[in-house]
Amino acid sequence: MRLRALFLLLGFSAGLPLFMYGAVLSLRLARQGVDVAVIGFFAWVGLLPVFKFAWAPLVDRIRVPGFAKAWGRRRGWIMLAQLGIASSLAGMALTSAGANLALTALFAVTLAFWTATLETAVDGWRITLAPTQAAQAPLVTANLWGYRAAMVAAGSGAVWIAARADWTAAYLAIAAAAFVPFPLVAAMRSEVHDGGCPGALLRGLAASAAILPLTTALFAALGALVLGAAREAGLHTGSNVTPYVLAAGLVPFALLAALLPRIRRLAPDDLARLSPGIAAFVDLFWRYGFASLLVLAFVSLYRMGDVLALALNHPMWDAKGYGLEAIAIADGPVALAASLLGVALGGWTAARWPIGRALLAGAAGAALGNWAYAWLWRVPAEGWRLQAAAALDAGFNGFAGTVFVVYLSLLVNPRYPAAQYAFLAGCAFLLPRLLAGASGTLQKEVGWDGVFLIAGALSLSAALLLPIVLRIKPRAAG
Repeated sequence: MRLRALFLLLGFSAGLPLFMYGAVLSLRLARQGVDVAVIGFFAWVGLLPVFKFAWAPLVDRIRVPGFAKAWGRRRGWIMLAQLGIASSLAGMALTSAGANLALTALFAVTLAFWTATLETAVDGWRITLAPTQAAQAPLVTANLWGYRAAMVAAGSGAVWIAARADWTAAYLAIAAAAFVPFPLVAAMRSEVHDGGCPGALLRGLAASAAILPLTTALFAALGALVLGAAREAGLHTGSNVTPYVLAAGLVPFALLAALLPRIRRLAPDDLARLSPGIAAFVDLFWRYGFASLLVLAFVSLYRMGDVLALALNHPMWDAKGYGLEAIAIADGPVALAASLLGVALGGWTAARWPIGRALLAGAAGAALGNWAYAWLWRVPAEGWRLQAAAALDAGFNGFAGTVFVVYLSLLVNPRYPAAQYAFLAGCAFLLPRLLAGASGTLQKEVGWDGVFLIAGALSLSAALLLPIVLRIKPRAAG
């Protein structure tokens, strides 16, 4: 029970920022008159967590100065990430009233980075503690209860505060809430020795004061390079970016297919299978071989509809004429109750049903949740209809998300829990989030209802691959 409570708290900490750089940000931009194509481009901020596998080995191996001495390696990363989340939210608060979209994007990116870092540390710890399906389900359920409770509470709470004050106050309030778990984590029993260490805390805070600005400066430089490249390529808000997005999304899979024959021939003592930097990823493809391409295709499709819908559901509500208070109710207590129920049912199902049957139920439910928004666009705007659509989407999304986390966790080699889970989760959301960034231009072509009809069809299409991926078994270690 205490372990579940811990993962509930950690899920809460990781869930607070998600809507703040996603759905709440898209609503804020829509109400500030930003073009829907640009709002869609902001969904690409969510691409950063896709690549968290790139720094996941650091979380597995490097100790955060100061914090790790008193609270251990994983908790040290959790504390640093929480500081990064709070400071990034404060940055978004201080730029929310202006028209500088570049600064808004910069703080959204740093927020996504520190959120992904927190998730990486938590996921690695969870898989280490509970390597089996039966053991995973309760911890996943507790973690996602906290995650979704915070996600919905942050989203609706920010909108409610913005309706009565402004977006700056809304972001500052969520920044304060995001910082609450920091002292609670620091007060927990140490992994290294009993009790906290004031000196270690001060050294950790000093190290964080250097790490956080350097990270922000690095992302600012990278952002300038990306924007410059886009201008050189002639891309703008009127461009049809979907072909470019699809091509970019397929490149990693093509490269992987070319490398797989060599990976499969690697001997146990080969440098690639022993290297601290790449051994975790090589091991994954050595064990699954060419079947890993089918697994990656399945996991990409499974959450694609939900990611696409999440990019534009709040702007659609705004376009339909719903006010901030109506959105806060639908996206708050209504969506929260439905989400927690969905997570609970997903955890119960994942623990008792064969994983294939649970995944099928999740795909069908996700499709129904997406299609509820197509229905919402076609009917007159009334509060109960918005609440019904939000409840269906949140409930089915919670169910599918819980089952999906358990499935991904079962694919992981316990020797490399954080890195392999981060890689699989990243691959699962790479193509969906690339397409979500093009959702604004897609909406201009097919309309609001068309976007959500397509999203539901994509969610359901994952079921076509289920009979194949369920037969895939990893190669024995050798």
